[in-house]
Amino acid sequence: MKVFAVHLHYSGGRENERPELTKALAACRLHRATLVVTKLDRLSRNAAFLLTLRDAGVEFEAVDMPGATRMTVGIMAVVAEQEREAISARTKAALEAARRRGVRLGNPAHLNQSARRLGTVASAKARQDRAAQRAKDLAPTIAELRRSGASSLRALAEGLNERGIPAARGGPWTAAQVWRLLAGPSL
Repeated sequence: MKVFAVHLHYSGGRENERPELTKALAACRLHRATLVVTKLDRLSRNAAFLLTLRDAGVEFEAVDMPGATRMTVGIMAVVAEQEREAISARTKAALEAARRRGVRLGNPAHLNQSARRLGTVASAKARQDRAAQRAKDLAPTIAELRRSGASSLRALAEGLNERGIPAARGGPWTAAQVWRLLAGPSL
């Protein structure tokens, strides 16, 4: 198992920019590694940050609370979502009351072929967004490989393989995969 450690500095203010953490998360995604932080309380002061970490696609471990996982972080963030859940409960109660009064809810037109096409488009967009994020995560490594003399697609693939970075589906890099990565919108 690969592990990356990062020391998080907490300013106590409103500053949520953490460039070193952003780099560490990118490295963890690329190497499919676990992020290790020294103190969980450095993460738990900001609910939005906790949800971002939970959804970052990175396994997570806190030294001061070894049992804390992405799930634990998600549970901690749930407290911050309490108001949203209260709004949802009130909305559901109002909809149920409307149903009891005989109001017809929903739109049967949303179950047609056109709606399915919209779902397909949304799914493709989600895949494109993931690919764009991966390309963004890989950009510094590609730039470093180019600076070190790797100019061909094959040399870039070898460099990525030597660094232990798996290709998108987990296997070794090929020149064709590097070409697709470079042909994308991010690089």
